[in-house]
Amino acid sequence: MTPRVTFAVATRVLAQLRRDHRTVAMLIVLPAVLVSLMWWMFQDSPTTFDRIGGPLLAVFPAIIMFIVTSVATLRERSSGTLSRLFTMPMAKLDFLLGYALAFALIAVVQAVVVVSISLYALDLDIQGAAWQLGVVAVLDGVLGTALGLFASAFATTEFQAVQMMPAVMIPQILLCGLLVPRDDLPDVLRAISDVLPLSYAVDAVAGVAQGNGFGSGAGADALVVLAFILAALALGAATLKRRTA
Repeated sequence: MTPRVTFAVATRVLAQLRRDHRTVAMLIVLPAVLVSLMWWMFQDSPTTFDRIGGPLLAVFPAIIMFIVTSVATLRERSSGTLSRLFTMPMAKLDFLLGYALAFALIAVVQAVVVVSISLYALDLDIQGAAWQLGVVAVLDGVLGTALGLFASAFATTEFQAVQMMPAVMIPQILLCGLLVPRDDLPDVLRAISDVLPLSYAVDAVAGVAQGNGFGSGAGADALVVLAFILAALALGAATLKRRTA
């Protein structure tokens, strides 16, 4: 891995995103819109929104980042851009880390927007620090990016990349504790949820919301999310194809 090459890839990705206004709007604005929609649905039951609003800050960014990243990576392969890039002195990890870095910067903006709107416009009630909630939201967005980069290795078309979303993300949404507390799941499903990254992403957000900051439970969950991010990037580098067959 060469930092100069990694930063060059990140700069190229950001330049492409800057010209794609619709994608940027979806990445930054859509999570806030979805959270606002949930607030509107539970306007007559603010305690319900306070309970699920925090976990939604983990789920929505991860899903959106997953879709955009997996499709963007497939486009690089199917267009032949990736093959041309690899004719230069660039390792697979440089490519993946460059993408992850670019989308991490987007995730920072995304987190600032969605957390600010949730706390100050929608009156989401949390016991922890707002900055810790923002950090966890950034990690959750990067998690979606890393999972999207990894999943794209198993698709050959952009349509298949989109199909990977329900296969990879929906089981995690069902088992992450958003719908049913993980402690109340049947033993087998609880065991499965314990090895799914989104479970720890939701636990980290919920921990901050409940006042269990980085010095307690939320910090450990955030570190687990970071470990999943690094593992997904490493596996993505090992399985990345230079071209679409």
